[in-house]
Amino acid sequence: MIAAGLHALLSHWLRHPFQLLTLMLGLAAATALWSGVQAINAEARTSYDAAERTLAGPSRDLLASRDGGPIDDSAFVTLRRAGWLVTPVIEGPVKAGGRSLRVIGIDVFTLPRGDMPEAAVERGGDPTFLSPPGELLVSAATRDTLTDEDTLPPRVAAEGIGPGIAYADIGTAQRLLGREGQIDRLILTGEPSLGAPTLEAVAPDLERRSADAGGGDIARLTASFHLNLTAFGLLSFVVGLFIVRGAIGLAFEQRRGVFRTLRALGMDARTLLALLVGELLILALVAGAMGVALGYGVATLLLPDVAATLRGLYGAEVPGTLSIRPIWWLAGLGIAVLGTAVAAAGTLWKIAHLPLLAPAQPRAWARASDRTIRTQALAAALLIAVAIALGFTGGGLVAGFAMLGALLVGAALLLPPMLTVILAAFAGASRGAIAQWFWADTRQQLPGLSLALMALLLALAANIGVGTMVSSFRTTFTGWLDQRLASEIYVTAESDAQAAEMRTWLGPHVDAILPIREVEADLAGAPGEIYGVADHPTYSENWPLIDAAPDVWGRIAAGEAILVNEQLARREELWPGATLDLPGWPDAPVAGVYSDYGNPLGQVMVGLGRFDALYPDAPNRRFGIRVPQGEAGALIDEINARFALPAPGATDQAEIKRFSLEIFERTFTVTAALNVLTLSVAALAILTSLLTIATMRQPQLAPVWALGLTRATLGRLELGRALLLAGLTFVLSVPVGLILAWVLLAVINVEAFGWRLPMQVFPFDWLRLGLCSLLAAGLAALIPAIRLARMPPTELLKVFANER
Repeated sequence: MIAAGLHALLSHWLRHPFQLLTLMLGLAAATALWSGVQAINAEARTSYDAAERTLAGPSRDLLASRDGGPIDDSAFVTLRRAGWLVTPVIEGPVKAGGRSLRVIGIDVFTLPRGDMPEAAVERGGDPTFLSPPGELLVSAATRDTLTDEDTLPPRVAAEGIGPGIAYADIGTAQRLLGREGQIDRLILTGEPSLGAPTLEAVAPDLERRSADAGGGDIARLTASFHLNLTAFGLLSFVVGLFIVRGAIGLAFEQRRGVFRTLRALGMDARTLLALLVGELLILALVAGAMGVALGYGVATLLLPDVAATLRGLYGAEVPGTLSIRPIWWLAGLGIAVLGTAVAAAGTLWKIAHLPLLAPAQPRAWARASDRTIRTQALAAALLIAVAIALGFTGGGLVAGFAMLGALLVGAALLLPPMLTVILAAFAGASRGAIAQWFWADTRQQLPGLSLALMALLLALAANIGVGTMVSSFRTTFTGWLDQRLASEIYVTAESDAQAAEMRTWLGPHVDAILPIREVEADLAGAPGEIYGVADHPTYSENWPLIDAAPDVWGRIAAGEAILVNEQLARREELWPGATLDLPGWPDAPVAGVYSDYGNPLGQVMVGLGRFDALYPDAPNRRFGIRVPQGEAGALIDEINARFALPAPGATDQAEIKRFSLEIFERTFTVTAALNVLTLSVAALAILTSLLTIATMRQPQLAPVWALGLTRATLGRLELGRALLLAGLTFVLSVPVGLILAWVLLAVINVEAFGWRLPMQVFPFDWLRLGLCSLLAAGLAALIPAIRLARMPPTELLKVFANER
């Protein structure tokens, strides 16, 4: 009985191969977008883990300077002699091969063997590694990108080293970084010996920090980026599930007679449900495997742009190639099975409660009852109320995305009731039999197309919302760069001495020289940056402040107050009038807050005189130069030639702006690609819905044809109906997309990155998107319309012959 029942169920797919293709395509597309995003995230997180292991080794406490500055070599010698088991580490970026290489200097004689790569253990005693020019231990991929780099020591490929990271002897690293005699931290490799003096007695300028005090910085900074990617992947997955649910629902409705017959022949409801679940499980695993394979291809195409984004925004090195990891393959299959279960849950519940003598005729699957519409509208209102409540009471990134999810699902559920009301209004205003039939028939088709239209609404709203956010960001970011990059030329010298020589030479040739001095420091318990700013009109006239106390620039120049960036201000509530503890300056008054788009770190600006007094050892190699705009190019060439500066050397603001905008565009390449893919899946949903219900339309179309409407006219009406519904859906998606954009800018962006962007609208972008949605709907409806226009009259006559 079970074998016969399974054969009867599966035979449906043999008789309706397109429904099977619809189901498989929908689930495969949904799984592909989800698993592709997760593959990218898994690759990035693996790289972060490798980088953290490379930089910090096993979990060990460390000693760092109390003021956040460098540590003198002599402290290491003093501590070792006093019985403290420490090993020195220095790290920093070196420009090479057109990108930043992070060099980590270690002492192979005091660093435990288990804390360093195997290659460092093997070559630690080799004079080539220890003596000038030394060697750099890098991954094979990093070595290949530096094959033509002559300014670096020889590169040796080693296993277990993250991308963009190089190990070197500490002396070699100090020379490369231009920081001879300095180290960044001392790692404790064991507890001090018995009788060793306290840290305060032997090194009062140092403090002991726990192993996790600064770990995971990159993973923490990029968490919001990956959460955004996950949200888009989930949205794409949900849109794909609309296709799956429609196909499953249609197949079950068409097999109600088979279910009744099997039950009448003696198959109990539990066995029938088990067979259906087994059928769905097989389909889900096959489609899931297809989707994971497609997702691998999607991830392979998008990963280079993701890697460029992470490197440009956060300095995180992620390889541009994808590794096959079993965990996300299994996760892809799991999400496919889970999605199928969610899509089929409602239909399985109906089968479980199907009366034995239920009528065999297909019930009005394509008609939504008034009760269903009211229930759906009530659920939509409830979800929207939840979104509003989260907006007023929620906090944090998870609450923001929960608000976003409730808003989108509520809007999608509200679409069919809204369309029903609109179509009823059109029907009431129509005149003539054909027009009244058209509107009535459109309302009758609406339930069958509602899932596809809901998917289209989500895709359009996501495109409008994200497009508004990106365009607002682009416009604001461009104007902000014009303000921030006020100097015509920016120069980076190789050493403080060379910088001093350059400033002396440049003095008579330029209008002003503006030093750019910075130190890294902990700001309110998190990594941050402190900058010294000169007393010059360039800053007071151009620097973009979003909140300021009276005489803000005068107080900054006098060293009486500080400026903080928006990220730090929002995170710690540091608005004008608040105070912040800086290394060497407790309770520094906050006089203003400035916008700092694109920077994941907290940042503070201090008057240059106060900065020099607090951090006299800070590097003094960078500065901006004010000259008449037409003289910038010739002066840059003369600076580079006279002082033989390596890249980037002296650059004009236009070049820096171009580079920054390039990073910006790469940042949103993945977002744009996911938007296009989501819209494509929505178009596929419309196509599959129209095709799957085409055969069920014959009983409604045959009488109209018999009354005199030609098949070509019916085909044109079908095409017009699809365009009408797509157009109405687009109109309703505009306010949803704008609300989505507001949530992204005012809630998600603030929680994720710490800054808020002004929202701007771009109606011409909506117009293009509307035309694209109409084109997609038209192409999707074209095949059913042509099929109807060319349908043999005998097929329509069979409706009357079979008394349907």
